[in-house]
Amino acid sequence: MNLKDLLDNNVDKTLSDYKWHVLRQTIIKRLLSAGNATITELSLDLQSSVPTVTKAVNELLSEGYMIDMGKVANSSGRRPSLYSINPTCAYFLGVEVGVASVSMGLQNIKNEFVSIEMGASFVLKNTQESLMDFCKLLNSFIEDSLVKRDMIVGVCINLSGRINSMEGFSYNYFYKENRPLIEIISEQINLPVHLENDTRAMAFGEFTEGVVDNEQNVIFLNYSWGVGIGIITDGKLYYGKSGYSGEFGHSTIFDNELMCQCGKLGCLETEVSGWSLVNQFREAINEGKQSKVKLDENLVSLQHRAIIDGAVKLEDSLCVDLVTKQSDKMGRYLSILLNIFNPELLVIGGDFAQLGDYALLPIRVALKKHSLGLVNRDVTLKRSTLGRRAGVIGACCIVKEKMLSLY
Repeated sequence: MNLKDLLDNNVDKTLSDYKWHVLRQTIIKRLLSAGNATITELSLDLQSSVPTVTKAVNELLSEGYMIDMGKVANSSGRRPSLYSINPTCAYFLGVEVGVASVSMGLQNIKNEFVSIEMGASFVLKNTQESLMDFCKLLNSFIEDSLVKRDMIVGVCINLSGRINSMEGFSYNYFYKENRPLIEIISEQINLPVHLENDTRAMAFGEFTEGVVDNEQNVIFLNYSWGVGIGIITDGKLYYGKSGYSGEFGHSTIFDNELMCQCGKLGCLETEVSGWSLVNQFREAINEGKQSKVKLDENLVSLQHRAIIDGAVKLEDSLCVDLVTKQSDKMGRYLSILLNIFNPELLVIGGDFAQLGDYALLPIRVALKKHSLGLVNRDVTLKRSTLGRRAGVIGACCIVKEKMLSLY
């Protein structure tokens, strides 16, 4: 009972068998896209007779692809049964790789987590040893989940930086010049692997299961240690030619002679990001300003979270001052994106989203001040509802989307 086998069209069948195969596929796709249905509803949607649909549904039930949800209440007559996809017929593994941890989640066909582990200890380095340690983590998680490996459709792995999703290369971590990273990992875990930029996966997570309602043109801001955006146009992720779209944080904006992590001077991230927030905090302390917050020197890439917590939980004056000033500056430069893309929705995600109004209010005021009035009236500003799960959820949804798009 593997959903991939059912959706596969590369089968040697007679014409009548092939038509029957397509009808079964269509029933499954209808349930996946529109939700539960009765036989009468399936018959109308598929424009096929009730006896034919009944026969196909009975087969799919016996093979374990569908389940009977029970009788539907109605005003009169015989109550029909409601049918649904069997949630155990396919699973999708989403993985978010950070510099100091890995988060992994296994979802069923109904987008329900059957196993999830957030923030597993891991040190991301651009070395073969780090890559093998990562693969061991994945294998251990799969084995502990108790889901059979052959029921997992595939894995989507999110990494920061320059990701070529189409060819499966990461140009920041685990880069092998002549071999895609997805091939190497696939050999180690014995599953199909997709590679995605972390911000783009987060954007897709919010689009499919998060704060997005019916909006089709969305910009998602990942405001964390670094800064990136995910772009959705007409309901689809925008990649650009090779998948490098969204590098908002590496726009050369400031004439400050500060070196960015990308190697250029004056990028947005040099003044507006998690790592620049840490630098600003240190400078303020060196100038004699006071704070309740002490930074952990052993967790450099997480120090910005301590400052964010200082603002939210401790109402620390220095932390509040620094994050609101940054957010005002972020809103100023987000206004450029509004003027260019004219989106319906702007979602603030990443670690800074936890600041709530400390971030949202300065961003909102700056957007109104610096963007065109007509453009500003078109956009709604929202905060991410998925939080730190956004990347894992988005990765699972990307695997599911890719599976369905193949057939």
